[in-house]
Amino acid sequence: MVEAHNIFPEKLPRSPSRRTMVQTHDIERPSKALVEGLSKIGSATATGELSRMGVSDPQILGPLPYTTGKSICGPAITLQYMPMREDLYPQEEYKDPEKQLHRHALYHTQPGDVVVVDARGDMSSGVFGSMMLTYFQGRGGAGIVIDGVIRDVEEASKLDIGMWLRGVSPNHHTQTNIMPFAVNEPIACGGTLVMPGDIVIADDDGAVNVPIALAQQLLENASTHVEWEEFTRLRLLEGGDLRKYYPLRDDARAEYEEWKKTQG
Repeated sequence: MVEAHNIFPEKLPRSPSRRTMVQTHDIERPSKALVEGLSKIGSATATGELSRMGVSDPQILGPLPYTTGKSICGPAITLQYMPMREDLYPQEEYKDPEKQLHRHALYHTQPGDVVVVDARGDMSSGVFGSMMLTYFQGRGGAGIVIDGVIRDVEEASKLDIGMWLRGVSPNHHTQTNIMPFAVNEPIACGGTLVMPGDIVIADDDGAVNVPIALAQQLLENASTHVEWEEFTRLRLLEGGDLRKYYPLRDDARAEYEEWKKTQG
């Protein structure tokens, strides 16, 4: 069997994983202040502001919230699946486990990380099961976004992580059509390009990928948006005119500025 990782020789790995020849490289993580700030804006505001910044559709389409009420924001560890080739990868669940790349993606987990998986929309092989996800939570992982499925959902749903999935399956990760192929390389998850270290925001509206180069500008733009929306929501609850307050019209600006002063 070919040594797994990012299977092509020119993509030789840079930082070692455990006890084997398999090596994968870690991601560069953004500052905690940036992630914490973006965690307050929500996926809907993020998509709106990113659209105005030139990113027409940052939504990761397909994975849906399986842990309603949960919201996450963190840097992306990426995992890519490809169509199964039996000469490259064993289908047995426990054969050579340290050569299984989905494990090595989780080995990189640091607190707050999000694992994003391009599983090709496959609905028959569970990318992770409850044991793997228990390990992920123990390492401090925030959540998973998978263009595919997991298994052991009853146990997995008891964990304190967010999960955005296409569905569930009783099958293990290579049982049918796909195999893990690369870790922390660019992937297409739900039709969206996700680079390792991009920031993912996910909540009950869905999952959104924030290009890391735009993250600081998004935070600045979105923080202003969130603030005036809070003011607008209050005025609408009081019976205010929708035409005046949403979006905030120029003749409401003075009122908004006065309100801001009262918020400290």
